Amino acid sequence: MEIKYTTQGLLIYATIAAYLLAFVATAARQARAGRVLFLVGFLLAILSYAYRWHHTQQPPLQNLFEVFLFGGAVCYPISWFCRRYLQIGGQWADMLIGAIVLFPAGFVFNAQPMPRPPALQSWLFVPHVAVYILSYIFMAKASCQAGEQLFVKPRPDRICLPTEQATYELIAIGFPLLTLGLILGSWWGKLAWGDYWGWDPKELWSLASWLVYLGYFHWRYMFGKTHSRINSLWAITGMAAIIITVLWVNLSRLFPGLHSYAT
Repeated sequence: MEIKYTTQGLLIYATIAAYLLAFVATAARQARAGRVLFLVGFLLAILSYAYRWHHTQQPPLQNLFEVFLFGGAVCYPISWFCRRYLQIGGQWADMLIGAIVLFPAGFVFNAQPMPRPPALQSWLFVPHVAVYILSYIFMAKASCQAGEQLFVKPRPDRICLPTEQATYELIAIGFPLLTLGLILGSWWGKLAWGDYWGWDPKELWSLASWLVYLGYFHWRYMFGKTHSRINSLWAITGMAAIIITVLWVNLSRLFPGLHSYAT
């Protein structure tokens, strides 16, 4: 664990603190205070990301430190969009997701900026990584809704969608983004290494994550009405595959490959 005694580090820790305080306030039924603190955390996250961009003079998506920094910044707008336009609750979970996503950036990964290697010097670099992160946040929110359906006694809410339906709506948004990330990555591979698909471990696990969610849609269409709890298990399994793809495959020596942006 590495504590960062820098302006960047202090901004990250302040954001994590704001997100956690927002969660505590919401859990204590102080919804208004929770929303305000969540907004404050978002503004700090944007400031932290902008500071990194100014410091590196390039879009900060090169390594896992910057990937998690971006993920922590997009939690609030995704939560706001889901609450405002999809009638999906669970903002308490969004606050926790924001804090959890920022934890590796604050305490685990090195913040030392590095020049971009040739493979990352492509116009596809930013959209490929960004759409993947957006899809991951939607899927993380979906897995929280799924976990709530499995482990928490549902409470009727005339404003918000039921948890199983909310899980589906979130995955229905996250899956096209996941698909777009896979397509952009394949295109990028063609430009960088001369082939659309190289059977790289990161490519394979990205495909595995995609196939799990494809299985979710198939199961839900065929059997979802009578086995709705299994729908939620599919959603949680998909998130587990994403965690393996993002962390284990990037960091473990068991999976050497061309995707070295995380080092």
